[in-house]
Amino acid sequence: MLETYLPNVKWDRMYEATIETLYMTGVSVLVTFIFGIVLGLLLFLTSKGHLWENKVVNLVISGLVNIFRSIPFIILIVLLTPFTKVVVGTIIGEDAALPALIIGAAPFYARMVEIALREIDKGVIEAAKAMGAKTSTIILKVLLPESMPALISGITVTAIALVGYTAMAGVIGAGGLGNLVYLEGFQRSRDDVTLVGTIIILIIVFIIQFFGDMITSKLDKR
Repeated sequence: MLETYLPNVKWDRMYEATIETLYMTGVSVLVTFIFGIVLGLLLFLTSKGHLWENKVVNLVISGLVNIFRSIPFIILIVLLTPFTKVVVGTIIGEDAALPALIIGAAPFYARMVEIALREIDKGVIEAAKAMGAKTSTIILKVLLPESMPALISGITVTAIALVGYTAMAGVIGAGGLGNLVYLEGFQRSRDDVTLVGTIIILIIVFIIQFFGDMITSKLDKR
């Protein structure tokens, strides 16, 4: 039945491309979550009036975050080609897309982390400091737990953006659904391939949003 309406869709190749997209998204989301939290904490803690206040360090980190956050992703992939070649050993395939995906998304998420931390009631932080809590304790027991709903909401938005990034990366040979839709759908004018690839990407996005919202609502005790 499906072959009648979707004659050009090769389901084994579509499945393989979906797995590649999920792999690129999953790995980049995990690493982005870690790097983004570290960068966000540094931005927050080194800003004026906070535990590690340091104007120079804050300006440097903020500047780097702003630069990489501002570069269009498709251009970032090209700029990082030499770096990717050194780190991964190739510029083709799903692994080759990971450096650009992470470097493109981590600064974006870092700003979300910083915003989430700034929304924490200063009284809670001051109370922890007054009780003699160490900086590590404040970070692990106050800052991260208090901001966790916002952090999960932020990584959900970032994950959805990364799905779109993988599609763009696919256009220049990174694999995944973006690569399949571009080569087999767009270039060969096979609308059924483009349609199915798009639907699968939308399903992935809806699933990410659903679970992100569910986890956020469970963590939010307000």
